[in-house]
Amino acid sequence: MNILVLDGNQNQAVASVRSLARSGHRVYVGESASWSKAALSRASSGRFRYPSPQQHVDSFVAAISEFARKHPGTLVFPMTEATTLPLSAHRDSLIGAGACLVFPDHTDLLRAFDKAETTQIAQALGVPIPKTTTVLNQHDACGLADSIRYPVVLKPHASEELSASGTVRKGGRPRYANNATQFNAAYNDISQRSSAVLVQEFVPGEGTGYFALMHHGELRAEFAHQRIRDVYPTGSGSAVRVSIEPDPEIRKYSLNILSALRWHGVAMVEFRKQAGSPPVFMEVNGRFWHSLPLACYAGVDFPSLLARMAEEGDIEPSGGYRVGVRCRWLLGDARHLVEVWKGPPAGYPEKFPSRLGTLASVLTPVPGTYHDLFQLGDPMPEVADWALLLQRLWRRRLAD
Repeated sequence: MNILVLDGNQNQAVASVRSLARSGHRVYVGESASWSKAALSRASSGRFRYPSPQQHVDSFVAAISEFARKHPGTLVFPMTEATTLPLSAHRDSLIGAGACLVFPDHTDLLRAFDKAETTQIAQALGVPIPKTTTVLNQHDACGLADSIRYPVVLKPHASEELSASGTVRKGGRPRYANNATQFNAAYNDISQRSSAVLVQEFVPGEGTGYFALMHHGELRAEFAHQRIRDVYPTGSGSAVRVSIEPDPEIRKYSLNILSALRWHGVAMVEFRKQAGSPPVFMEVNGRFWHSLPLACYAGVDFPSLLARMAEEGDIEPSGGYRVGVRCRWLLGDARHLVEVWKGPPAGYPEKFPSRLGTLASVLTPVPGTYHDLFQLGDPMPEVADWALLLQRLWRRRLAD
């Protein structure tokens, strides 16, 4: 089967290309840049450059359609919201061109990508949620800043959204506030990139997630891991993590939410959990996740399972996986160290990791650890990861 993996500079794209090639598929890699980490993998059969979906949605969709016409029956795997949203919105024309897609209904996909919507769904299902307010304008923001109980987290209502002009724009990272001044600064920043801003009470604890492959709301495969270090110490993007059995309560809550969404495909449901307290729902990510390599190493080959489901219509529920498997994103761990050295962001209310303790943890090797990108027989994705970092730093220097 021909498969086109998009967003080739994502770690999950590298894991998908390797997985799918092992399963006997012919895998092409797409990216808006001239080269990518996944395209440099030995598992890639070719590269494909497309216009940026964040700037040229129509051209992006046209390029994917043209690829599908040249390779009829190609299964398209988007890795980010930036590519998923326009593909889903234009699915009829893409399928007409010969592409194969694995998505829920577009309305359900939009619900899953909207943090306010999924928070309401979770609340209706009896899942614990943080106290949440959706702010749509500056007037409401000012009123809330003077009346809300702090600390709070402000975040865009979606990680990426289709704008009125048809482009895809990034919502950016969450911000924290301990007072009205910090609140207003955070709101003004996020509202420039998002049509709505979620304001939530700060929930202490650690980020944890449940990963699943669903067939129209029914479970087909699952996975869970424990984060050891995050790229951002505030809780975003795991740099080091280990496979664990799913927490029964988190599993139950996640499946209830995904079933209510009638989800079809892969998804991650994220929570915050503190010892002795119930898990609190945060969001749904309806796509492949950055830490996907660990699931593949542990025995849950989500990309191949999704490809099988696309080919056969449905698959039998998969078995278990190995617990205690540890995986590391080397550059992400280095970034974690840099973020710790910078100190906590403004308004962050929790204890922040110590610099020397983090340095010791990052530099201490743990035998048996797998790597997100580096493999002895396929080293170029790791090399490309660091090359991309140098490229970004050089461009930033030129811009300054």
